[in-house]
Amino acid sequence: METLGGILVKMPVHLEAGAARYTLRLEQSRTGAGTEPSGVTALDLEDLLGKPVRIEHAGAYICTRCGRPVNRLFGEGFCFPCFRDAPEASECIVKPELCRAHLEGDHGRDPQWERDHHNQPHAVYFARSSALKVGVTRLTQIPTRWIDQGAAWAVVIARVPYRQLAGRIEVALKDLYTDRTAWQRMLKDELAAEPDDLTRALPEEMERARSHLAGADPELSPFLLEPSRAEPVAISYPVLEVPVKVKAVSLAKTPVLESILQGVRGQYLIFEGGAVLNVRRHSGFVVRVSRPR
Repeated sequence: METLGGILVKMPVHLEAGAARYTLRLEQSRTGAGTEPSGVTALDLEDLLGKPVRIEHAGAYICTRCGRPVNRLFGEGFCFPCFRDAPEASECIVKPELCRAHLEGDHGRDPQWERDHHNQPHAVYFARSSALKVGVTRLTQIPTRWIDQGAAWAVVIARVPYRQLAGRIEVALKDLYTDRTAWQRMLKDELAAEPDDLTRALPEEMERARSHLAGADPELSPFLLEPSRAEPVAISYPVLEVPVKVKAVSLAKTPVLESILQGVRGQYLIFEGGAVLNVRRHSGFVVRVSRPR
């Protein structure tokens, strides 16, 4: 493989016969928000499994939204002005219960973007990555969101017409379930229960959620699905060997990562010896990727 260079961005994913498939995407440049990059190199990561891979940070950073070269990135690949002003980095991304896109009038950093992305049908879901968790996503982002979190098993438990309602349900259910993924446990596959066990327990968990919502916010419980309508999805990942220990690598501190690629899960590349690279967290890094001889 020749040396390939470009701007690292979040890995595109899709589900194929129950298996997560990944592409490493390198963009040549961006000219502004909402525009397509001038060129894209896409690598099928399954072709690189079990082989040595070298990823080298070229020392440059590019904002993944506006395309400006910068000295520092914020969030997941933004320059500071985009991090401060762009709707993709607004507070209701992390706290959907604060979203106002469904209200009359113009709300948010970019009202049309908010309407297009947040005043749309959303789902509340259970997912098992490091523990049984509750989460929120746009219906069109299923199963992408689940794969990005490294979930071994996930299921929609509620459907709502807009984001703020999903956020309210999530906040109420956080009394019972976490809304976070412990990435170390997820990568080491330290599940407290297997997907089949969770499938059997699903009706009980959904009724538990319904009972809690009825007490916490009765207006929300009608949005929960009946257990008989829930459709759990199991997801497998291209991992040759599950690491016993994991250690995150930062290309900003260690600009060269060279090792044998052992797997991919969530948005992490897993290398021999337990070194892992969070690709999403390195969005906007200009890198060179090659296969050492």
